[in-house]
Amino acid sequence: MAASDFETPFVTVEREKWKKLRDRKKITITEDQLREIRGINENISLKEVKEIYAPLTRLLKVYYDNYRRLNKARKAFLEIENERVPYIIGIAGSVAVGKSTTARILKELISTWKNSLNVYIVTTDGFLYPNAELNRRNIIERKGFPESYDLKSLISFLYRIKSGVNDIKAPFYSHLKYDIVPGEEIEIKNPDIIIFEGLNVLQSHSDRVDGVSHDLMVSDFFDFSIYVDADEEIIEGWFVKRFLKLKETAFKDPNSYFHKLASIPDEDAIKIGQDIWDRINGLNLKMNIERTKYHAQLILKKRSNHEVNFVQLRKI
Repeated sequence: MAASDFETPFVTVEREKWKKLRDRKKITITEDQLREIRGINENISLKEVKEIYAPLTRLLKVYYDNYRRLNKARKAFLEIENERVPYIIGIAGSVAVGKSTTARILKELISTWKNSLNVYIVTTDGFLYPNAELNRRNIIERKGFPESYDLKSLISFLYRIKSGVNDIKAPFYSHLKYDIVPGEEIEIKNPDIIIFEGLNVLQSHSDRVDGVSHDLMVSDFFDFSIYVDADEEIIEGWFVKRFLKLKETAFKDPNSYFHKLASIPDEDAIKIGQDIWDRINGLNLKMNIERTKYHAQLILKKRSNHEVNFVQLRKI
């Protein structure tokens, strides 16, 4: 092999080695809890939690403890009194790749650390422009693309979090209504750790394809970042299967934005799902999301059964 084959800023850890890196502390997540945590169409097992997410949580604790020590030393140096600045973990990846499930599992595991930390999950969905505004801008079919987010509000939110604001609210997005819900908010009080999950959260200035420049990017506020990855054809299959599952469940609710699709034949639903993937989600993955993968500090590479095949960790 050429020397260049070894020139990478990442260490690749195969599953068999990675699973041995967990500590021996008992996993407290039960099958019932995992059933609630799993995303639709994701059959993640307790074995996966133990072999993949437990070692990841142990690693996160190493980073978090070092962060706390550094903050303590900085405060002592500057002679600053009680300053509370939350640790932010960013999770990026495609639609249907399992970002939300990853976030929920990590929240459960981190919550078992000593000192009863306040851990919150915030998603970028709440910072999408409302459908009315997306329609006004004629970009409703580009929901999830960088231009569909109120980046000013998103940056302002993260800026306040990292400024040490202890009581803050995030807008609420309803997947049922497929829109921001006016007047409903997620309240965040005295956060220690915030898991911030979204499609394009690892974008840097060089990744922008719309020609718009901003002083700050979402990724500037992250202390640790994770990219959940899989081959595109695998993710497309997950998306179509999830679409079919939603047709049989959530879409049947009369309040669902997609209620009209609940009664169509499966073969038509498959075609619609594939079309949505080709025109929107797959395009967004290729144009915007995938190119941010190597900005992450850690990459979880999944197989077709949602099990992680290997982990890539950025070298220090």
